[in-house]
Amino acid sequence: MEKSIDPIPIDLAESDGERVQDSHPIKASTKKSSKKISNLTNLTKPGSHFKRQRRLTSEVWVNYEFLDEPDENGNLLCKCKKCGTTYNADSKNGTGNLKRHIQNCKRRNYLDVGQMIIDSSASGSLQNRLPSINADIFRELVASAIVRHDLPFQFAEYDGIRKCFSYLHPDVKVVSRNTLKADILKMYRREKSKLREYMTAISSRISLTSDCWSSITTDGYISLTAHFIDNHWTLQKRILNFRFLPPPHSGVHMSDEVCSMLKEWGIQKKIMSITLDNASSNDVFADVIKSELDLICGGNYFHVRCCAHILNLVVQDGLKEIDDAVIKVRESVKYCKGSQARRQRFLTSVAHVELDNARGLRQDVPTRWNSTYLMLESVLYYKKAFIHFQKSDANYIHCPTTDEWVRIEKIFRFLKVFYDVTKVFSGTLYPTANMYFPNVLKVRLLLKEEMEVRISS
Repeated sequence: MEKSIDPIPIDLAESDGERVQDSHPIKASTKKSSKKISNLTNLTKPGSHFKRQRRLTSEVWVNYEFLDEPDENGNLLCKCKKCGTTYNADSKNGTGNLKRHIQNCKRRNYLDVGQMIIDSSASGSLQNRLPSINADIFRELVASAIVRHDLPFQFAEYDGIRKCFSYLHPDVKVVSRNTLKADILKMYRREKSKLREYMTAISSRISLTSDCWSSITTDGYISLTAHFIDNHWTLQKRILNFRFLPPPHSGVHMSDEVCSMLKEWGIQKKIMSITLDNASSNDVFADVIKSELDLICGGNYFHVRCCAHILNLVVQDGLKEIDDAVIKVRESVKYCKGSQARRQRFLTSVAHVELDNARGLRQDVPTRWNSTYLMLESVLYYKKAFIHFQKSDANYIHCPTTDEWVRIEKIFRFLKVFYDVTKVFSGTLYPTANMYFPNVLKVRLLLKEEMEVRISS
């Protein structure tokens, strides 16, 4: 005998303050109530769940995700997985608008498998459908690449580059070199305006460094760099100007040029000091420009002499009395790098004494004393290789003797102090004024020690 089982009552969510009394299917005759029921789901208030009537078959849904909450009309919503744009997901609206969005979505900037499947429905094969390209952003990127990598303006007109761009996107429009030049000038004016606003907004004083030099074609140039502490107490450096300096290169003319640069940037009343080398024209330059600026302490601390340049003058003067052993080292480097055959024989000697050949030999230049230090450093590393090379190459006659190697090591240790101090003075990411006295004292003690050694010997 079968027992009857009483049905278990199921409470549904309340709607507008009233509880739903029955869960019988809605008859076809009740058209008004059926309008608010989606063909895709039956919606209830928060707390209930969506109940699908049939499985989704369109491939477009792989690019969308359904939202938990319906809209104010009770319609199911979905959003794009890339950009988050929401759409009505009711099945009675179809999926045409969803497909069109996928084709124009700005965030779909790479090949998507779901998009390839959708495009394959018409052609029968997978296709790589690329998104639309923004011509302004493309031109900006090309201009930035030319500036960053020091490329010629004609780079954009190279046939190979144009083919590359066309392969990546058939709708790309490659501009000419004249258009690129205009874009870069526009970029320069925009960035200069931003930097000017930034410089005028800082509350600290600004220290300057400036230098002049001539090119191979004897054209004069002047640079101006600003050093300051920003509002977050971080040391900053900005190259403000690098421009052609017509003759004459006198102190009065340079002061007029620098003063016009400062007024152009709007910082003429925020200057603290300027660091220059020890050229005589710079003394006149500093005295003339003082009257144009609003300086503290009457400008007594305005003109700062470059410590690195002073050390350079000291070492250059000392190298005039250079030891014969250093001359032999210079000739040895010239000989080993004089031909491919000599270079190969020297590398054979390097391998024989088991040294690293990747470091290489360095040749010094007369105008840079630190290049002499670097040359001695590389030669001392390959000391054993030079001794072996002398035995294997009869034409090599410049190898230093044992006593000369001792003097070379002594000169190297002497120059190393100057080299290290110059590197400290040349730093740009940290203050250097507080490092002047202890490092100059180190140089003085070194010179005093060498003098005492010579007197005693």
